[in-house]
Amino acid sequence: MRKEANMANPISLLSTTVTCPERVSLDNPGDVISEIRSIILLVYKKFNFNQFYQVFGDILKLFNGHYPGYRRCNTFYHDLSHTMDCLLVTAKLIHGAGLNGIVFTHRDVTLGLISALMHDTGYIQAVEDNTGTGAKYTISHIERSIEFMKEYFHDHAFPSEYSLICSNFLRCTGLDVKIGEIGFQSREHEILGQIIGTADLIGQMANENYLEKLPFLYDEFKEGGVPGYSDKFDLLKKTPAFWEMVKERLVNELGHVDRYLRDYLRVLKGINQDLYRQAIDRNIERLQLFLAAPRSTFQGIREANIKWV
Repeated sequence: MRKEANMANPISLLSTTVTCPERVSLDNPGDVISEIRSIILLVYKKFNFNQFYQVFGDILKLFNGHYPGYRRCNTFYHDLSHTMDCLLVTAKLIHGAGLNGIVFTHRDVTLGLISALMHDTGYIQAVEDNTGTGAKYTISHIERSIEFMKEYFHDHAFPSEYSLICSNFLRCTGLDVKIGEIGFQSREHEILGQIIGTADLIGQMANENYLEKLPFLYDEFKEGGVPGYSDKFDLLKKTPAFWEMVKERLVNELGHVDRYLRDYLRVLKGINQDLYRQAIDRNIERLQLFLAAPRSTFQGIREANIKWV
């Protein structure tokens, strides 16, 4: 879901040559689910997708306002497109891990994919919640996502052990979470948690619309009471430093599992490069060009259709 009129802004006019690899249409659920199926079957033959398909369909209903008891998603950064990005990168990392001899049980692969689908459900408001948007839950959205997931598993009679496993996976998406303090049941579960935390970050920052969506992220931060940003332009200025922090987290807390994306591309596409990292670096380069523009440009931006303050 996007505010298309607001997507046209000076950042979008900068040239770009690197985008996410093997891009599928995130607006076409059929394309996404077909891609996920193809990726997983490369490593896990005769994989049973039934539970994943069930949750996938229900998450589409949830974000589109057709799931009983919930409103349509009304956050424009943490939207369905972002969830699909996270899901796709999760599947590719699972495949890349398999290429490195890290093989998960079919059940745990299913739970990893389901967790990627569930990780931002905490932004969705209940039908009776008519105040503001789901962005007001920014700080608490992970715990709210866990609560939604637990209720979903209970209501659909999923095995009871799913809740604890997936709760640990979802907590790995928190930027201040110490992975070593999470009580994983196994080393494989820890790696899957690191995969989901990595996919959440890589998926959004490598997206070709990442810079255009950052003003929406500020809107969510402002409503959710996230400190540290005086206005939308301030968030843009601090984004390169955020990427430096993310790079450290990818290695130190998330186990450097992002390297599996290169293996996925090398084996499947014959590309011995990390195109996701290149896409993020290009986004940051575009942003830095934007920030280095004359101050008169910034005045023009503030007068444009995006409200920067």
